[in-house]
Amino acid sequence: MAISRLNHAVLYVRDAERSAAFYRDVLGFRVVMAMGGRAVFLQAPDSTNDHDLGLFSIGDAAAASPAGRASVGLYHLAWEVRTLADLATVRDDLTAAGALVGASDHGTTKSLYGQDPDGLEFEIVWLIPADRIDDAILQAKTTIRPLDLDAEIARFGADTLGGIGISVRA
Repeated sequence: MAISRLNHAVLYVRDAERSAAFYRDVLGFRVVMAMGGRAVFLQAPDSTNDHDLGLFSIGDAAAASPAGRASVGLYHLAWEVRTLADLATVRDDLTAAGALVGASDHGTTKSLYGQDPDGLEFEIVWLIPADRIDDAILQAKTTIRPLDLDAEIARFGADTLGGIGISVRA
């Protein structure tokens, strides 16, 4: 038996409907099922999964997650986009929502980081296609640099389809 990919994630949030509105309005997720205010299940825009994200309400009095600061726990989820143009759109949408918290160049991946209404972090990533990976890109994978998205669009093209899963040199 081999695991092939992540099918969905489930998050505890203060208000599932408020969080669902964020993922819908900012990232384009679709609500596929709601259980009153208790839970909402969403599907990413180009996903074929039954759902990609489940949100469960635990109330406005819930404390922020101490994961990574005072306890072990999940740091973030990462979703892929197809093109750098898509990544630029996400950058603009996250910025408009006040939710963009970082942008990194990881060599083979170009990443934006955002936070949802409860401060839970997520990553939106474009992967360099395998046939475009060279020694310089592989070497750059050992460091994290600020992302210059406009330069990456000039280098790879706005509509170049990204790699799937993990980029490895062809």
